[in-house]
Amino acid sequence: MTNLTDPTAAPPVIIDVLLVEDDPGDVLMTREAFEEHKLRNTLHVATDGVEAVAFLRREGDYADAPRPGLILLDLNLPRMDGREVLAEIKADESLRSIPVVVLTTSEAEEDILRSYDLHANAYVTKPVDFDRFIEVVRQIDDFFVSVVKLPTRH
Repeated sequence: MTNLTDPTAAPPVIIDVLLVEDDPGDVLMTREAFEEHKLRNTLHVATDGVEAVAFLRREGDYADAPRPGLILLDLNLPRMDGREVLAEIKADESLRSIPVVVLTTSEAEEDILRSYDLHANAYVTKPVDFDRFIEVVRQIDDFFVSVVKLPTRH
């Protein structure tokens, strides 16, 4: 933990997080997790796979979108599912270094294996309990923002 009174301590890292999620309830819980734990990262939301890819490639309405430092990706999405989005991200040289955490309700072994085969950085099953969901989002944020060294390439 960072010592807040130490003037030589590094400032907290603030990143843009892209949440790719079509369930408004899960979007709301993720926003609440960010607010409750005072996560300073900026949360952007894409509600389907096509929108997520447009955001990441800065196309159309997303021409000025920031490059996310972390992607939280649901698998079950309309128009383009999470597996297809993950494959697009990891096949694109300019996007593949962005860490992708699959955050989904699926506990199916084939979804877990397929996600890792597509180079997901982590696979997390969404808890149904609100408090546990909030804690899982906080832990993902802590790990990928405070523990792991992320690339700074934009």
